[in-house]
Amino acid sequence: MENGPIVITGFMGSGKSTVARSLARRLNSRMIDLDEEILKEEGRSAKQIIEEEGEPSFREIETRVLSDLLQDNAAEVIALGGGAWTLPRNRHLITSAGGISVWLDAPFSLCWQRIVAGIVAGKDKRPLARTEQEALDIYTERRAAYAFADLHVKATGNKTVNEIALEIAKALTGR
Repeated sequence: MENGPIVITGFMGSGKSTVARSLARRLNSRMIDLDEEILKEEGRSAKQIIEEEGEPSFREIETRVLSDLLQDNAAEVIALGGGAWTLPRNRHLITSAGGISVWLDAPFSLCWQRIVAGIVAGKDKRPLARTEQEALDIYTERRAAYAFADLHVKATGNKTVNEIALEIAKALTGR
């Protein structure tokens, strides 16, 4: 890879994985979802690790897997977990690898709607947001870290995934 990876960050339910897949298709690039990579390497989901060992242990695993991906130039597009970007050490790893970070800035109401839809569908994999108030508190706290991203893209409900991916691709070619 000539340039560093494009790293998609944002709150849970903002559409990171979906947009990253669309962007990777548009750029004819390989995409990796960090949470899926952790599952593959650890044999347990983020939710299972957090429930069994706690969030600090999960964050250590997350950083190790991210570091390995960056060192191996494993993908041109990486979808982070919602909390990965909030850790300065992870931001440093990404920046040191020449990565370009993109914040999908979705309104809380849209994120919460998607979180609830996942719970109803039996796909609850978000152990840190058990109630709407917990999720809102985390959302509010993380916004300051997300603001460090190189690109800010509004991910509102009236934009399609492909429109958001196109917006990111255009912004990247203008850099």
